[in-house]
Amino acid sequence: MVGGQDGPGSRHTVIVVGSGFGGQAAAMTLVRLGIEDLLILERRDFVGGTWAQNSYPGAAVDVQSPLYSLSSEPYPWTRMFAEQAELQDYTDHVIDKHRLRERTVLGAEVTRLRWSDDAGDGPDGPRGEWEVTTTAGTYRAQFVVNASGPLSIPVIPPFPGRDTFAGAAFHTNGWRHDVNLTGKRVAIVGSGASAAQVIPAITPHVRELHVFQRSPHWVLPRHDRVFTPWQRRLMRIPLVHRVVRTALYWSLETRIVGFKYSDKALEQIAGKVARGHLAQQVPDLELRRLLTPDYTIGCKRVLLSNTLYPALGQPHVTVHGRDDGIAQVTPSGVTCAGGQQVDLDVIVWSTGYDATDGVIPYPVEGRDGRTLSHHWAQFPRAYLGTTVPGFPNLFVVTGPNTGIGHTSAIFVIEAQMEYIARAVGAVREAGARAIEVTPQAEAAYTRMIHREMERTVWKTGGCSSWYQSRSGHVVAIFPGFSFTYRLKAKKFRPEHHLVS
Repeated sequence: MVGGQDGPGSRHTVIVVGSGFGGQAAAMTLVRLGIEDLLILERRDFVGGTWAQNSYPGAAVDVQSPLYSLSSEPYPWTRMFAEQAELQDYTDHVIDKHRLRERTVLGAEVTRLRWSDDAGDGPDGPRGEWEVTTTAGTYRAQFVVNASGPLSIPVIPPFPGRDTFAGAAFHTNGWRHDVNLTGKRVAIVGSGASAAQVIPAITPHVRELHVFQRSPHWVLPRHDRVFTPWQRRLMRIPLVHRVVRTALYWSLETRIVGFKYSDKALEQIAGKVARGHLAQQVPDLELRRLLTPDYTIGCKRVLLSNTLYPALGQPHVTVHGRDDGIAQVTPSGVTCAGGQQVDLDVIVWSTGYDATDGVIPYPVEGRDGRTLSHHWAQFPRAYLGTTVPGFPNLFVVTGPNTGIGHTSAIFVIEAQMEYIARAVGAVREAGARAIEVTPQAEAAYTRMIHREMERTVWKTGGCSSWYQSRSGHVVAIFPGFSFTYRLKAKKFRPEHHLVS
């Protein structure tokens, strides 16, 4: 933990909120710019973000490991789709290599962010800065980079009687390793990506497993493989690493053609594979009916698994569809919509995150007292998904419409870093104090995003998903090629900004 001159009350050039991949990329980028006065605030008592936090059974990445990594940090991955322990090792490797641990304050959950135009005195008069209030004290900074992550605030639906359950109940995000599931009656509530990994991992050990799904997901085969020792040695060579990443990148990038331009082609190609996968692995016609989505593939997150369907077909596993969902939680289990009482020892909530309307999990007050919650009252929006008018020197990593449904999220994170570096550089080169995007530029960018979104499967595919805001706008996904986003982020437009 950082102390001394970096303790509560200290003032910094940059504060980064969060120590996951977004925070690591931001810190590394800004240090390369020559900014040594940088502090990372982490709400947990450990660093690393997603892959340090999510340690549930079966946890693994669903993008090929050589691509799901920082471009400047090649790694000798043991398999194509890395599992949680190896991902955490990689995260620790990056943090330690770049000495980010010593720049981090642990147990510092941000509870409020407030901009002040006249905080302190600079050589040329009052200087604006951010006041960052945390559970560990208050800090001040010229720039703030929020990298708290869009999938970090777990959500558990308010089922009637939820708090009356006498057994163990926890979210996959906070897995209880002290709870032994062997021989237990367990419920998994949810059917998304985390559930698809947990279910096959625990099925061999439990006495009964009840899976409550609101709606099924399309599932494609997972083409995983273990790398041989010589392949791992090759991956340490920068040129080989770049070639492998490039090949993987373009193989995934072609998917956007179906997501954006032709849902019929998507259905005919990917949909055909998914239906064949389902038919081959689920011979029971009633179970197959329950597991068949009623929307176009790609509208919701597509799952990759070779083991989910066989697990769901086990005799001690029961899949409860929407019509047989949870009506009430009781001390001994749950009551289903049809009146059936299911007795349980453990409930695992695999019910996702506040990933759209809760992009930033704490209140933010910008220039002239305006609040981010008011600006985002209709739906979250930001220029390049990164910055908001009226909130100078604030950058949001993985902000609105920066998610990517077909390739590595880290590619987009690194694209955001190019924009952030140029924006911070513009302030420093001008000898100025602050930069903010103009309302006109943000409005034009937002109109473009949602105009382009109208053509995509995320808007027309006939589903309801976490990609959508409560307003109905799709706010989690960028509606196009990831390289298009990177080109936009890389080309800094001075006329779109106010520097003061």
